[in-house]
Amino acid sequence: MARSLFLYTLSLVLLTLFLTASQNSRPVWVLKGGADTLYDRLSEEQKRSPRFALAGLSVSPGLQVSLFAAEPVVANPTVIDIDHRGRVWVCEANNYRPAITGRKADPRGDRVLILEDTDGDGRFNKSTVFYQDPELNAPIGLWVAGNKAIVSQSPYVWLLTDTDGDDKADKKEIIFSGIEGEQHDHGIHSFVMGPDGKFYFAVGNEGKQLLGKNGEPLKDKNGQVIDFKKYKQGLVIRCDEDFSNLEVIGHNFRNNYEPAIDSYGNIFQSDNDDDGNRGVRINFVMENGNYGYTDELTGTGWRVKRTNQEDSIPFRHWHLNDPGVVPNLLQTGAGSPTGLIFYEGDLLPEIYRNQMIHCDAGPNVVRSYSVSKSGAGYTASIHNLLQGTKDQWFRPSDVAAAPDGSVFVSDWYDPGVGGHQMGDTTRGRIYRIAPDAALYKIPAFDFSTAAGAMKALENPNPSVRHMAFKALRGKPGQAVSPLTKLFNDRAANPRLRARAFWILSGIIPSSDPLWKKAAGDPNPDIRITVLRAARQVRTDNGALWVKMASDTDPQVRREVALSLSGKKGAEVTDAWVKTANGYRAGDRWYLEALGIGAENNWDDLFEAWKASVKGNINTPEARDIIWRSRTVRAVPLLAQLAGDPAAPLKDRLRYFRAFDFNPGGHEKSEALMSVMKGNSPGQQEINQLALTHLDPEYVRRNQAAMTALQQLLDAEYGTENYIEVVKRFEPAGENRRLLELALSKPYDATGRAAAAQLVKQDGTGLFLKTLRDSDAGRQTAALGAISRIGSDATLGLATAVALDESQPLALRRSAVRSIAGSSKGEDLLLEYLKTGKLTDELRAAAVQSLSNTWRKSVRKEAAAYLDGGKSTAQKHPPVKELIARKGNTQNGKALFTQYCSVCHQVKSQGTDFGPALSEIGDKLPKEGQYLAIYYPSAGISFGYEGYEVRLKNGTETAGIIVSKTETDLILKFPGGSTQDYKMSDVASIRQMDESMMTPGLHEALSTEELVDLVEFLTTLKK
Repeated sequence: MARSLFLYTLSLVLLTLFLTASQNSRPVWVLKGGADTLYDRLSEEQKRSPRFALAGLSVSPGLQVSLFAAEPVVANPTVIDIDHRGRVWVCEANNYRPAITGRKADPRGDRVLILEDTDGDGRFNKSTVFYQDPELNAPIGLWVAGNKAIVSQSPYVWLLTDTDGDDKADKKEIIFSGIEGEQHDHGIHSFVMGPDGKFYFAVGNEGKQLLGKNGEPLKDKNGQVIDFKKYKQGLVIRCDEDFSNLEVIGHNFRNNYEPAIDSYGNIFQSDNDDDGNRGVRINFVMENGNYGYTDELTGTGWRVKRTNQEDSIPFRHWHLNDPGVVPNLLQTGAGSPTGLIFYEGDLLPEIYRNQMIHCDAGPNVVRSYSVSKSGAGYTASIHNLLQGTKDQWFRPSDVAAAPDGSVFVSDWYDPGVGGHQMGDTTRGRIYRIAPDAALYKIPAFDFSTAAGAMKALENPNPSVRHMAFKALRGKPGQAVSPLTKLFNDRAANPRLRARAFWILSGIIPSSDPLWKKAAGDPNPDIRITVLRAARQVRTDNGALWVKMASDTDPQVRREVALSLSGKKGAEVTDAWVKTANGYRAGDRWYLEALGIGAENNWDDLFEAWKASVKGNINTPEARDIIWRSRTVRAVPLLAQLAGDPAAPLKDRLRYFRAFDFNPGGHEKSEALMSVMKGNSPGQQEINQLALTHLDPEYVRRNQAAMTALQQLLDAEYGTENYIEVVKRFEPAGENRRLLELALSKPYDATGRAAAAQLVKQDGTGLFLKTLRDSDAGRQTAALGAISRIGSDATLGLATAVALDESQPLALRRSAVRSIAGSSKGEDLLLEYLKTGKLTDELRAAAVQSLSNTWRKSVRKEAAAYLDGGKSTAQKHPPVKELIARKGNTQNGKALFTQYCSVCHQVKSQGTDFGPALSEIGDKLPKEGQYLAIYYPSAGISFGYEGYEVRLKNGTETAGIIVSKTETDLILKFPGGSTQDYKMSDVASIRQMDESMMTPGLHEALSTEELVDLVEFLTTLKK
């Protein structure tokens, strides 16, 4: 025992000396072999110390990582950028959500820091506060070049300028205002500069508006107000360097964090899913593309059932099977994606060159995505660059390329991430990755001459390249010759040639022969660059489009199609038809580019294309184009394809869905009725599909349709499909059958949905009759079925039974439990306890029913009416002691099933209500797991906020909003059931401050059980 203790102590001493040397002399950057195993022996305090920061990380072979800076110099870094001098600029977020963290906000505001390494050893030795202001509270966007910095923080975007060269901001200007999402990472994000000299920036789905510096509505380059109702959810926007000529170039993202643009103008970005659904994605942004977070037509969320929906949630999440949705480049699973760059340096190994480098704070990793062309789109593979293999507090928030080609990573450093959680308020790190992390030498740049700027144009640092861009654009007389020489050198790096052409495109006229020469360049990426530059600076592109529509490369043809969006004329028609005839089945990127190019011009283009193929739709390519079309002229062909008995029904589902996206209500209804007259195998299912897409008013007026509807209702009775059909058409003749279904399944989703629909269809009287005249079994079932509705009528029914002393006690207790099934009922039951309206034999049932409410205040108040109000709360040891304990995972799994599965799923087991927890072990270490259980309201995952809804009839309820449009509202309740409401019936909707997760779970568990539960949760990994 003594020998073991001696060896353990010795190993810690050696590790301390080893890592101390890393901080105070030439660092040993990568811990290998036995040193790695010692991390597990460190105390929790040692693991959190910057001295041991490198011990918990692993870096890709051939590279080293150094700790460039850490607390107390920097804390909670959200975003970084690197200037032409190699200095690291950092935005801190110490004032992030003080109401949640419990930390008093710094009245001086957050800071923008400049960290500088003046001696080239890879560690900062100079820190400057560039800007601090009380208005600066948790900024998450930063762009730097020269003496200017753009800081993004909802509701503002500010331009900060150092006018006298002292590294202090002297001038602060508001660029944009009114952006929602304050203290919320779904608002405004970083600006980045493209190779075209334009800014690109993302606005997450809480941004909701973009106003000018004085609060005025902003218009795009075409004079149209940027309307967040026209565009859905998160946006990507482009503008000139002076912030004019705004363009929305992509929409319907959830929380797209920041775009990354390569030298050819390819735009990439990441997007986060609704937490826990393993749907984090990487996008290639095609201009004017829709990226499918919500339904294009209705604005409803991905949980709303639709025809031909995807077979798994990560893909269903993005409506990928809907026509008009651009496919995802890559889906990376669960995570919390943050900063992204496109790395065009050559210091890192080959696998990372000319690829994206991305931070994902959820799984504690910085990754590269090796992208390969595939048709008109891409495929990608994942390569980890830096990972918190041991230290799950590693939360990379941003990444940036330095002028020497090394890569810097900022680390939020926290036990949790997402849902506005912040478990730590004082720590943060900046790392540097390079082959030799102890060497950081920055070249000197001369932007005053064309030769110096040409040299700087080669640099991997975006700030350096932009300064070179401006210098060369500003000296056209000196710049055109060397730029043209570089572009004409086909042996030169094609990315340098593309950068040269972007600059030239803003200098030379559209008649310059270089345009034609560039359009015929042997490199397809150069030809793509030409098309992109042409649509920005030229107006006479018709001949160019027609010529390049026959290009041999599908990516070039994709770009031709995108160039046609919003355009009309003979050359546009010619170019689009040629591009369409170059389509090959299965290339979804190409197909969506055709759809984008035909927007607002489908009628003419479709007819011209149909003539070009001589009406032959019996090819896979033709069927795809018909499916993607948006014209009434395609409707008869859609009906023909949907009703084709030779094709399996599963292959025809997409055609039924496509009806929804086409104009012509009457024409579509007639076409769908023709499909219902078929006699192919599975005709009943076909009829159901057709009815699903028919207008309800048309069905009510059409006897044949009504007959088909009744046949379908008879065939599907008792199923989820039956409920869906009844909800759509609301046939009053089904009320009796709805009652029987509710009574037969009072405690599952189908029965409760039947009960809610019956009440909606004025069928409350049937429940009243059941409670008066039926046997005890049917009475109890009726009370269970109506328990979640919470209307005045249903609460009145349950109250009448509960207070009727002539009724059996068991039935009266069931009535009490029924009252407690809704928020309004909970309040009513609590009032009954206060006023003594309940007899002694009912009081215990009431308190027990209220003990399961998510509202802690109600639980506590109710408990006071039983056993003298004694608290049953149980004290546990401090978290730092709990995380050192080893639990029993099997017992933890059983506890999860008992307490958690009513709201959470693990690998499809459990209820889809709260965030799925299948990979929560990758996202949160033990500390984070305990904090999430203790304080569920401290970190509510975005998309899972609870809402209290009050209807105009007095009904009140609470749940998670599945979908909300201008006309409809869908709520989901604990247990997984949903209910549809018309917005015209809604009086108010209020977001709740508390989580829908029942607080106090730890109070119901013994310490051993709590440890077991957390042990099980930490095993849930990818």
